[in-house]
Amino acid sequence: MTLRLKPIRTRRCRVVPLSLQDAPALVAITDASVTARVHFLADPFTLADAEALIAGGESGQTFHGVWARDTDELLGVIGAGAKGRYVIEVGYWFAAEARGQGLAAEAVEAAIGALAEAHPQCRIVAECRPDNRRSQHLLERVGFHPTGAAGERPGRMLFAWAAQSPSSYRFDVC
Repeated sequence: MTLRLKPIRTRRCRVVPLSLQDAPALVAITDASVTARVHFLADPFTLADAEALIAGGESGQTFHGVWARDTDELLGVIGAGAKGRYVIEVGYWFAAEARGQGLAAEAVEAAIGALAEAHPQCRIVAECRPDNRRSQHLLERVGFHPTGAAGERPGRMLFAWAAQSPSSYRFDVC
């Protein structure tokens, strides 16, 4: 199952698969506030780490950059990985400067819509720490709900996306 999305444009963002040339920008937004919460990121996060993450290797995950719509500023990252044949797990992180503006919700909602359209047979899930209220709020805002189950990673809760009608998630594929 390919989880590499076609480029998406929202009102304020572009979501496109990351390429190796994006590695320096990825390093710039992946500071200690991110590496402390994302279990698979090294701290400090180096250029070699960014290149390995983008290349994907055996992880089976695809990472998409969230760019300001009209500039070359990397705002965040959305990852998608297959968990078996019928489950897709998503995750994200955003630059400190991009937080609190609704950009993450806008981009994540568009990416989830694209994944749901491309893989209608799949359940879409995310994991979140109980103390990360901002991320929980974002997940709920874009249609996820807590399942009451523990996530696979220690100290995480499992959230599942409740499929919305196609008209509730609008995005432009360019």
